[in-house]
Amino acid sequence: MKASTKQNIKTLGITIFILIVLNILGTLFFHRFDLTKDKRYTLSPTSLGIIKQVQNPLSIKIYMEGDLPADFRRLQQETKQLLEEFQAYNKNIVFEFVDPLANEEESEELTKSLFEKGLTPVNITVDDKGKQSQAMVFPWAVAIYNNKEVNIPLLKNRMGASTTQKVIGSIQHLEYSIADAINKVTKNKQKKVAIIRGNGELKEIYIAKMLLQIRESYFIGPFTLDSVAKDPNGTLNALKKYDLAIISKPTEKFSDEEKEVLDQFIINGGKTLWLIDQTAADMDSLYNDAGATLAYPRDLNLNDMFFKYGFRINPDLVKDEQGTPIKLATGEQGSATQYQDFIWKFAPQVYPTSQHPIVKNLGGIKFDFANPIDTLKNGIKKTVLLQSSQYSKTIGTPAEVNLNMVTEKTTPEEYVNKGNKPMAVLLEGEFHSAFENRVLPFKDNSFAAKGKPNKMIVVADGDLARNQLDKNLEPVELGYDQRTGNLYDNKDFIMNCINYLLDDTGLINIRSKDVELPVLDKEKVYQTYTLTQFITIGVPILILALFGVAFTFIRKRKYRK
Repeated sequence: MKASTKQNIKTLGITIFILIVLNILGTLFFHRFDLTKDKRYTLSPTSLGIIKQVQNPLSIKIYMEGDLPADFRRLQQETKQLLEEFQAYNKNIVFEFVDPLANEEESEELTKSLFEKGLTPVNITVDDKGKQSQAMVFPWAVAIYNNKEVNIPLLKNRMGASTTQKVIGSIQHLEYSIADAINKVTKNKQKKVAIIRGNGELKEIYIAKMLLQIRESYFIGPFTLDSVAKDPNGTLNALKKYDLAIISKPTEKFSDEEKEVLDQFIINGGKTLWLIDQTAADMDSLYNDAGATLAYPRDLNLNDMFFKYGFRINPDLVKDEQGTPIKLATGEQGSATQYQDFIWKFAPQVYPTSQHPIVKNLGGIKFDFANPIDTLKNGIKKTVLLQSSQYSKTIGTPAEVNLNMVTEKTTPEEYVNKGNKPMAVLLEGEFHSAFENRVLPFKDNSFAAKGKPNKMIVVADGDLARNQLDKNLEPVELGYDQRTGNLYDNKDFIMNCINYLLDDTGLINIRSKDVELPVLDKEKVYQTYTLTQFITIGVPILILALFGVAFTFIRKRKYRK
């Protein structure tokens, strides 16, 4: 046998041995390599923990298949790659892409069923080299596990953003959307949320969308404080069984007994989300013949509690140049009536500047007749989550508010050193009781003057969690303004607050993950279309061809000897 043949057999044997060893090691040790700069496909520890919960087959149907616009093909590809990453860690996760418009005979019935599930399509204007066309896309997925299913929104709607910007924002939230859905269908509910009643809070229909969203992850129930008058200790003990209390826009005074119940709930570790209006004013009261209303302070008898916890909500209105749009009738009444967009400065549109996980990567959040919050020094850590713009100021009450204010002219000088008013604050630490060193309204043998480490969030606007009603008096999406058609991030903010307070911080951290997605400039691409095609398609093929020719030449030259 020739020496070269023996050498080839030896090389082949070594290669086979190495492959066998690598396969054995591959079955014993599992690792995936993410070579992207931002580690886009590296799942967070929270996601990996959620994946481990999947013990039975979990099916995910993604309704993005077929002839999609370029931006949505990118969203489709990113979704597929991320789901493959989920599947690699747990083979119980299976997924398929479905084209809901593929079969004309079945598409109508399928799209109707998707509508009934709340999976509404988006109509996209496709701009291809200056030619525009319309396309309908269903950017949704559905996860099914043990006969339980949950919708997964794949497209994050951002007001005023282009389709490309929306897709980029959606890709940043993909891991959160999928992990959150898997968590909802696989995890049993544990935490309990109390919706406080008895002091003129918002009716259930006005917070219906918030309640539905909370119900997907937590137990939820109304909790009335009316029983405090007869059995305060029993009421307190019942409230202590909950993990979080939400107080949404009370309009009636709290009695001292009710305050003690809430206070001791907090001191014993109960979390609270305060949605408080310190002034009486709302948009509905403006739509009258005069187009005006009187905004006046509202006394809820909570100021001493708030002061003890380390904050104060002032009975002033925040007026912000960065307001939200409002449509008002102009011209003559009747058939000639026209509607025009104005900026309503008493409804600030707040874009978060904080990097806290609760608000990071959120879009605009809509307030209505919000109040400024003062933070006080008392050893409690305060984090301003949302604040007005630098071009804002406060208006003292009582004061008349009328729709004609939309025509007011202002200058930047009017807002010097007046803006950036806190309107949502997170407080964390060991709270002291508001009834410390005071006569108790009712006797409580378990009364504690100082609490365990705890946290609460106060929002100086009771309407931030309020959804509007449509013509049929059905609630519309939280954050959606029917008058202008704009969708704000109110729902995401509220849910982030609740998740954070209930220690589901892992999911929030996924949401705040940064993903860098370079985007081509379409105008430049159109101007140099042929060159761009050559660089993006031709050059890689040319490099591959040159490599093939060089490899063949070197190989022939080597074995010719």
